[in-house]
Amino acid sequence: MSAESTRQATEASGGATQYIQHHLTHLQWQFGDSTFWTLNLDSLFFTGLMALLFLAFFLLTARRATTGVPGKFQAAVEMVVGFVDGLVRETFHGRSKLIAPLAITIFCMVFLMNFMDMIPVDWLPAVWAKANELAGHDPHHAYLRVVPTADLNTTLGMSIMVFLLIQVFGIKHKGVGLFVKEAFTAPFHAEGTVMKIALAPANILLRVIEELVRPLSLSLRLFGNMYAGELIFILIALMTLNASWASGMTYVMGSMQLVAGFAWTAFHILVITLQAFIFMMLTVVYLSMSAENH
Repeated sequence: MSAESTRQATEASGGATQYIQHHLTHLQWQFGDSTFWTLNLDSLFFTGLMALLFLAFFLLTARRATTGVPGKFQAAVEMVVGFVDGLVRETFHGRSKLIAPLAITIFCMVFLMNFMDMIPVDWLPAVWAKANELAGHDPHHAYLRVVPTADLNTTLGMSIMVFLLIQVFGIKHKGVGLFVKEAFTAPFHAEGTVMKIALAPANILLRVIEELVRPLSLSLRLFGNMYAGELIFILIALMTLNASWASGMTYVMGSMQLVAGFAWTAFHILVITLQAFIFMMLTVVYLSMSAENH
C-alpha cells in the first residue's frame, strides 16, 4: 500500500470513528464539576415527548369514543387495551386496579420510545446541528440521540421504579410481618426454630440476589437490544454514505442504503414490539409473584 493510500485509509477510518462517536454522544447538562450529576437532556426530552404523545392519543380517543362502529384510532386503542387486559387477567392472580393501567402504560411508552429508532439516524441530529449553526454555535459539537431506551439511564430508571413497586405490592398484599418473614424463610423451608435460624442467612442472601437481578435484567435486556439496533442503523448509514462520497457512486450506494435500511427496519419493528411486550410481561409477572404467598 502506498503512502497516499495509507493516508486516505487513515482519514477514512478517523472520519468513521468520529461519525459513530458523534451519533453515540448525548446532549448533556452537568451540575457543577461532578460528572455524577449529569443529565442526558435528549433522553429526558424525548421521553417526555413520548409521554405527552401517549397521553394525548389515549385521552383524545377516550373523549371521542362512541358505542357504535369505532373509528380507526378507537379500534386500535381498544385492541391494545383488550390484549393487555387479557394478559393481566391470566398472569396476575391478585386483586389490583393498578396492574392493567400500569401494564398498558409500560407497553405503550416503551414501544413509543423504541419506535424513535425508526427515524433515519441523520435526520433529527442534522436538524439540531443546523439549529445550533443558525444560533451561532458550533454545529460539529451539537449532539443529539433520539432513542431514550438506548440510554442505560432511562431503562435503569424504569427498572428501579418496577423494583420499588414490587416491594410495595409485597407489603400491601402480605403485610409487613409476613413480607419480612418470607425474606428469611424462603426458598428453603424448615421445621423447628434452630433450622429456621440456620437457613435464614442463605435465604436472605438469595432474596437479595433475586431482588437485585430483576431490575438489572429488565434494564440491560431493553438497553442492549435498542443500543445494538441503533448502532446497526448508524453502521448502515456509515458504510453506504461514506462509500458513495469516496467513490462518487452516490446513486448506487444510496440505493444500497435504502435497501439495507428497509430490510433492517422491517426486522427491527418486530424487535421493538417484542422488547416492549417482554418489559411489560416481566413487570406483571414480578408483581404477581410479590403478591403471592410462598
